[in-house]
Amino acid sequence: MCGIVGYVGHRQALDVVVEALRRMEYRGYDSAGIAVLDGAGGVAIERKAGRLANLEAELAETGTERFVGTTGMGHTRWATHGRPTDRNAHPHRDTAGKVAVVHNGIIENFAPLRAELENDGVEFASDTDTEVAVHLVSRAYASGDTAGDFVESARTVIRRLEGAFTLVFTHADHPDTIVAARRSTPLVIGVGEGETFLGSDVAAFIEHTRDAVELGQDQVVVITADGYTVTDFDGNEDVPTRPFRIDWDLAAAEKGGHDYFMLKEIQEQPAAVADTLLGHFDAGRIVLDEQRLSDQELRDVDKVFVVACGSAYHSGLLAKYAIEHWTRLPVEVELASEFRYRDPVLDRSTLVVAISQSGETADTLEAVRHAKDQKARVLAVCNTNGSQIPREADAVLYTRAGPEIGVASTKAFLAQVTANYLVGLALAQARGTKYPDEVAREYRDLEAMPELVARVLQTVEPVRALARELAHSPTVLFLGRHVGYPVALEGALKLKELAYIHAEGFAAGELKHGPIALIEEGLPVIVVMPSPKGRAVLHSKLVSNIQEIKARGARTIVIAEEGDEAVRAHADHLIEIPAAPSLLQPLLSTVPLQVFAAEVAQTRGYDVDKPRNLAKSVTVE
Repeated sequence: MCGIVGYVGHRQALDVVVEALRRMEYRGYDSAGIAVLDGAGGVAIERKAGRLANLEAELAETGTERFVGTTGMGHTRWATHGRPTDRNAHPHRDTAGKVAVVHNGIIENFAPLRAELENDGVEFASDTDTEVAVHLVSRAYASGDTAGDFVESARTVIRRLEGAFTLVFTHADHPDTIVAARRSTPLVIGVGEGETFLGSDVAAFIEHTRDAVELGQDQVVVITADGYTVTDFDGNEDVPTRPFRIDWDLAAAEKGGHDYFMLKEIQEQPAAVADTLLGHFDAGRIVLDEQRLSDQELRDVDKVFVVACGSAYHSGLLAKYAIEHWTRLPVEVELASEFRYRDPVLDRSTLVVAISQSGETADTLEAVRHAKDQKARVLAVCNTNGSQIPREADAVLYTRAGPEIGVASTKAFLAQVTANYLVGLALAQARGTKYPDEVAREYRDLEAMPELVARVLQTVEPVRALARELAHSPTVLFLGRHVGYPVALEGALKLKELAYIHAEGFAAGELKHGPIALIEEGLPVIVVMPSPKGRAVLHSKLVSNIQEIKARGARTIVIAEEGDEAVRAHADHLIEIPAAPSLLQPLLSTVPLQVFAAEVAQTRGYDVDKPRNLAKSVTVE
């Protein structure tokens, strides 16, 4: 949650920070705020509830003359402690107005710290947990062992905090310095010529530099215009950091002529699938990006858990079908938020596949740590190079979807599905359950998918028209069998996320066990059909399901393979997709459901990129 940016350099900090917040707003849009140090002992702050546009309007009305300085920071908020109001917007200041802070995450022990400060006479100006940090730093700077030392005062306070957090501090008496710390939530350094940046992700500074440094767990960074220094929380400088080069450009983070980022990202899906596959089949073998597991360790695996949240969880359900089919290993797919709380049975022969687009998802990260504590092996599937989950995993396969700004996942989801299949093939290869020529054939089938996804995208205009027609339906149901069931769940999630419509996905075989009671005259039901060739038995059963719901007045929208004449007579609306191997069909059938949800949301007048109450990455439990 929350987007953070910091800057020290030679440019006007106001311009740098506001532009960075614009690129970071997908991380939260409950409020936005900025702080700029003027170099003469003052700090100017402006903050406003709501989206960044509200802050910009406030700045335009009150004037920007007081924001003169080359050191500043900013914040875009997804509310945790305290309602999304002006009062609770970041940055927060100490009583003297000298120290300012922005924060991502949760300070779990804020209540006793707040009580301690209130007993000392500190009056709080917000309802947030964040404010305790700024008052503690102010007090440490004013007296005691760290008096007058900004950096040590910040470190002393950081050591007292519990929870998951990124904190960025400025002090009016030190206008050329920013101090920041991270624990379990992201922070990246951008290194430019005579300027240094901080950001929750690289989108904050991609306009100015592609040279970045990923901070490790429990590290503090001090930035100036001349560079940066990294230590642990105790001040030791012998700590690992990871410099890297950003491999996408500014254009990848722009809308490219589309009304919304999500619409652009839907169109980018053929490239996302192709790029995720690129380089992972070398000399006749599937290869991962980071492999710290030997083939023998993979052969010793006797059970696989897949842990993930949201759309990533749905991609994990698809991974189960592929891994079990190709390796004959039992696979359990778990919501990461539930995994460690039910005391799962794990040991050295267990492989945990952790799927997270951001690599910072709090529930998934904690599931990974629990698995490691139980001596299980962990393989991460992630879209963010160098983020925390890959750093703690034994092996990594990166999806190459590029930046995804729309909160509802599209291209990252298809890239995850693709990567999950590569994981399945890597396991089958190591365990010998597929011969090399069989692995090669499956990989070639995957390589054919980007072109087929592009074909689907060329034929979705009728889907948009249908979405406009059904945009005000109060409920939409989704049905699927086999790999079509996770697709139905993902389609329902997209509609809930974007259009705020009650939508549910069901396994079609469960229809007569309860859900059929929901069917009424005119109710839209979207059915994901299996191939009549690859899954003939399931196909005939699903045709029967369609007949059952039509008999009760449902309006049937059917996604089916081209040439599937058996279902045509039973579909009020037929959406055709190219024929593909059954396991790979979700890469195609998901796309019309994304388009449908986005068009419904647009028709209802909602912001497709920024659905209410949501943020791109969930960094707190």
